[in-house]
Amino acid sequence: MSHEDQIDDTSAPLIEHLAELRSRLIRAIIAFVIAMLASFTVWNPIYNWLARPICSQLAERGQDCSLVIIKLQEGFMTAIQISLFGGFVLAFPIIAHQLWRFVAPGLYRSEKNAFLPFIVASPVLFLMGASFAYYVVLPLAFDFFLGFQQGAGVAPVDPAADPVVVGETAPVEAEGISIAFMGSMQEYLGLTIKFLLAFGLCFQLPVLLTLMGKAGLVSAEGLRRTRKYAVIGILVLAAVVTPPDVITQVILFAVVYALYEISIQLVAIVERKREAQLRAEGYYDDEDDETEAEPRPGE
Repeated sequence: MSHEDQIDDTSAPLIEHLAELRSRLIRAIIAFVIAMLASFTVWNPIYNWLARPICSQLAERGQDCSLVIIKLQEGFMTAIQISLFGGFVLAFPIIAHQLWRFVAPGLYRSEKNAFLPFIVASPVLFLMGASFAYYVVLPLAFDFFLGFQQGAGVAPVDPAADPVVVGETAPVEAEGISIAFMGSMQEYLGLTIKFLLAFGLCFQLPVLLTLMGKAGLVSAEGLRRTRKYAVIGILVLAAVVTPPDVITQVILFAVVYALYEISIQLVAIVERKREAQLRAEGYYDDEDDETEAEPRPGE
């Protein structure tokens, strides 16, 4: 067989893999486009749902929930942004399935069984992080931000002071310059999505570190030794991905650090299972560990 024939034989599988990759990408893109168009038809209800945290905080202050359009094209661009975000969320299961179908044929059965739980856990943890941001962090953050208003809007009337007007509102006595919230429609959406993505991605930390532990890239002992550097890194992350309010930053730091500690325990479990498997297969020698643990003469 000539050298040219060998090149042709080896290039054929590569071409087949590229063709397979192209077909998987096309299916993923089609799913994303369909999901994006579907999200565009209901972008307004989606925006109303995303605006509930700020509306709840405004209602507690007796203010109307209204966001303004500063630029002429802002409403349309907001709808497009929601469509892209909603399209990715809706199409993510199909995109992940196509990725799995492309990667799975090259894995052994044991590797598939080991990798599949992480594919399932990743979207679940992302939803947990986004839900935590939506129901816990956003109300606290918006309550902090809206606290800088003064003499703006209306406030609930005290029923004990005037029982005749129960449930009505009265103007707030302004002291100095009136400062009222008039939020931009697109700016609010960007801030809310930033919160959801930040907490959703931070909740992926156990999946990432556990996968690295299975690959032998990190160890539980190494993660413990670098704990102080991880604390600094998490503080920087909390300062970068969240707005400049202390409450949100402290919450994000506490959550991510707790996930870091959980990741250490998960990596330790992976190491114990690997050690047990190697010992069962006869590749793990306990005598070597005992020899390394014995002190040398003169020490």
